[in-house]
Amino acid sequence: MNTSAVPVELTLHQSSNQLELVYANGESLRIPVELMRVFSPSAEVQGHGPGQETVQTGKRDVRIVSIEPVGQYALQPTFSDGHNSGLFTWALLERMGRDTAQFWARYEAQLAQAGKGRDDPMTATGGSACGS
Repeated sequence: MNTSAVPVELTLHQSSNQLELVYANGESLRIPVELMRVFSPSAEVQGHGPGQETVQTGKRDVRIVSIEPVGQYALQPTFSDGHNSGLFTWALLERMGRDTAQFWARYEAQLAQAGKGRDDPMTATGGSACGS
């Protein structure tokens, strides 16, 4: 494990709805909670293989209600919409914090391709639920 990628401090900023990671070298990265939710590394969001992703909508006001550490390698947040099955590794969180603009651009492209808006409500899709 690359210990330099493990933050020494985490702060959940309620007013801006961002998770801040502070590293030993003093660097600080902020990740919008909405971005974390729409790119959750869970099967519910990512599917079980390429092309099975589910575009997330209506997550602008989703908040983190709790965060649990998972070993020494990840965090498992519980979001205000009840989603709690994604494990966010330190590497993923660092990438999200560094490449926020690219993640937003990817999200906007996914929405456009699906013909959906950011604030559209989530709709049930066909297929079977995997329970994750």
